Amino acid sequence: MILDERTYAIHPAHVKEYLDIYVAEGMALQISHLGNLVGWFTTDVGVVNEVVHMWRYADMGDRERRRASMDADPQWQVFRMRTSSFVQSMRSRILRPTVFSPMR
Repeated sequence: MILDERTYAIHPAHVKEYLDIYVAEGMALQISHLGNLVGWFTTDVGVVNEVVHMWRYADMGDRERRRASMDADPQWQVFRMRTSSFVQSMRSRILRPTVFSPMR
């Protein structure tokens, strides 16, 4: 099992608008391709104006297949074009649980 943690820095004063568009146009589509949503978060302390989401996959192959399916979906491409102007930068990390993690 792996977790894909994705952090997007959103232009100041646009986090709510970005999230509103995501809920209306992107969320169902993304979940239909990726499944296994762990959660979506916003930052309140430290670096602000960020959204963080995490997805659970069986392994890197599972992640690659699911993300390729989503990237090939024309509706996903429309959503990405609609929201790309909100994003300043993006960071992705793959997290692997320790042997004692409750999420294994």
